[in-house]
Amino acid sequence: MDNFPSSASIRSRDKVRFALVGCGRIARNHFSALQQHADRCELVGVCDTDGRALEEAVDLTHAKPYRGLSSLLADCAADAVILTTPSGLHPSQTIAAAAAGRHVVTEKPMATRWEDGKRMVAACDEARVRLFVVKQNRRNATLQLLKKALDDGRFGRVHMVSVNVFWTRPQEYYDSAKWRGTWEYDGGAFMNQASHYIDLLEWLVGPIESLHAYTATQARNIEVEDSGVMCLRWRNGALGSVNVTMLTYPRNMEGSITVLGDKGTVRIGGVALNQVLHWEFAEPIEADEQVKAASYETGSVYGFGHAQYYDNVISTLRGEAEAHTDGREGLKTLEVLIATYLSARDGRRVALPLEY
Repeated sequence: MDNFPSSASIRSRDKVRFALVGCGRIARNHFSALQQHADRCELVGVCDTDGRALEEAVDLTHAKPYRGLSSLLADCAADAVILTTPSGLHPSQTIAAAAAGRHVVTEKPMATRWEDGKRMVAACDEARVRLFVVKQNRRNATLQLLKKALDDGRFGRVHMVSVNVFWTRPQEYYDSAKWRGTWEYDGGAFMNQASHYIDLLEWLVGPIESLHAYTATQARNIEVEDSGVMCLRWRNGALGSVNVTMLTYPRNMEGSITVLGDKGTVRIGGVALNQVLHWEFAEPIEADEQVKAASYETGSVYGFGHAQYYDNVISTLRGEAEAHTDGREGLKTLEVLIATYLSARDGRRVALPLEY
């Protein structure tokens, strides 16, 4: 933390100052999360090239409006810039913000290209600013229980892991903005919609040894895939599969993970990992009672983890904690995503890491 001298100046103030760039659909989750920490942070600027989206954000937050990132960086007194822009813009915007001495909080995926992700981390290192990658699903109560059970060794040896993302995105969704469904700015079902689920593969189970994937554009008029499957092997010997589609009829159906081990079986499901559907271990413990209260109802695939995510971001910027999901954590997920696309493109098994 001593490498980031701005922590002392932030800590001397009552509140961490944020500015948000990109006032689209996910931005409201960030606005709500920041408001829940209003005693420790404030939103001092919002930015969008779309005048209507910007006006709506100002009406909602009362933050100062900006029509471009350069004007925001020149004028706004934010400590950190939040990027909720199209994924392909994250690298250049991160590098610009870092050069201006601002910490960066970027939505998933951090980038759509491997080299761009590495450039983002390098730029923030050089500028001595923090880079955070949003992974709010890790904060779900359901997944926190699963993570603890895995870390505590309650499964014994993990044999198999299965992940399903059975959602729907109609053609109107992709047509709503020119960047959607493009390789340059968006990525497909794996890169965009299933990014948080791909993140679970290493965060929960451990380093991946290799994978083999197939992708297809079966029904939508887009550049990228609307569906895909992947099989993988972890270094600990576990085998697994990931099944993703945006063609589920007639609505989002399931976002789930199942873990099977020597001594335990757990399935977390619902539309977005919001329900504990099965929880069984050879050796029950008193803490298993918490499972009954972990499930929650939601109509949103985003979950409710943004507020808890920002708790860590604010504490880190104040020099009171270490980042749970920094740029290097973001690179782990990006590496698996890039390996997935390389495998599907070339029709081959891809070993990880991509670089030695």
